[in-house]
Amino acid sequence: MKKSIKIFLLVSTLAIFGCKKTEEAAPDATESATATESVGQSGVVDETSSPNIVQTASASKDHSTLVTAVKAAGLVDALSNAGPFTVFAPTNAAFDKLPAGTVEGLLKPEKKEDLKSILEYHTYVGVLKTDYMQDGQEFEMVNPQKVKITKKDGKTYVNGSEIVASIETSNGIIHVIGDVLLPK
Repeated sequence: MKKSIKIFLLVSTLAIFGCKKTEEAAPDATESATATESVGQSGVVDETSSPNIVQTASASKDHSTLVTAVKAAGLVDALSNAGPFTVFAPTNAAFDKLPAGTVEGLLKPEKKEDLKSILEYHTYVGVLKTDYMQDGQEFEMVNPQKVKITKKDGKTYVNGSEIVASIETSNGIIHVIGDVLLPK
């Protein structure tokens, strides 16, 4: 009987100390989960995969205004997700064509929804390659208004803006354009 009591006390002691260690470890695990949850897809560091749409645009000196707008509209994580997406990406020169003060005004916090709508008008869910675009086709964008494709002399245009380059990314394709597309 003494042996049974000793075994019981030993098991009880191990159980008590084992529970305390688990309880102490639990907050660390919760804190780690909370820290991970607060970082969106854009916060994932991956040195081996091809860059996504946001990473590719960020690396382009010709798209710094677009990247600034995407950040101001809170769309970085959305455009960093798996997609696939097609983004008609206006160059800095395209933004410069807008009336003076337009870009600065859209970057203000109170204009976030307007900016978001404009950027969503440049984004299609799915991959649209120029080889498969047909003259007269229309595509519903994220905002959900439609853009129209035209083809002339071997060139492809979206709402009259020529697609001057296409860049495939890990989560879709970027078509570089020389104008900002404005929803109606």
